[in-house]
Amino acid sequence: MWYFTWILGVLLACSMAIINALWLERSFDLDAKPDSKAH
Repeated sequence: MWYFTWILGVLLACSMAIINALWLERSFDLDAKPDSKAH
């Protein structure tokens, strides 16, 4: 059942890529607004 492990790895890699893209976009948004109330 190598395909089961393979599809889990692909799904994990895709989810990490999406999470990293969202985090990067959010961090750029916070950097663009220095007057925001973020700590």
